[in-house]
Amino acid sequence: MKRLFGINLPEESRMAYALTLIYGVGNARAKVALDQMKISLDTKVKDVDETVLRKLQDVLEALKVEGDLREEIRQNIKRLREIGSYRGGRHTHGLPVHGQRTKSNARTKKGKKKTVGSFKKEDLARAQQAAKK
Repeated sequence: MKRLFGINLPEESRMAYALTLIYGVGNARAKVALDQMKISLDTKVKDVDETVLRKLQDVLEALKVEGDLREEIRQNIKRLREIGSYRGGRHTHGLPVHGQRTKSNARTKKGKKKTVGSFKKEDLARAQQAAKK
């Protein structure tokens, strides 16, 4: 298996798809990089030479990908939290950051739904007594 940035590229995949497995490289960046190297989008990974892969890695290193990109995103979120911005607080509390509604959705950010039951006064008193014991 051939590797780029520590990612195994599947031998039978087309290069355009295989490059999108690298964090920070989508369809557009993959096509631009392959055009720059004059490699066909339909070329299979197994047909590409190691020297060409090294040159392709040099082209992609000019972009922020994998660890560098993850680190930059992590630092940006940390900065937002430290300055006490609204977005930083949303990150801290695990809520959506970009203005999405949270009354009925946001399950991805909030996690599994936890239902809160209601008690009558007598039942609540019994439950609290049981919790103390």
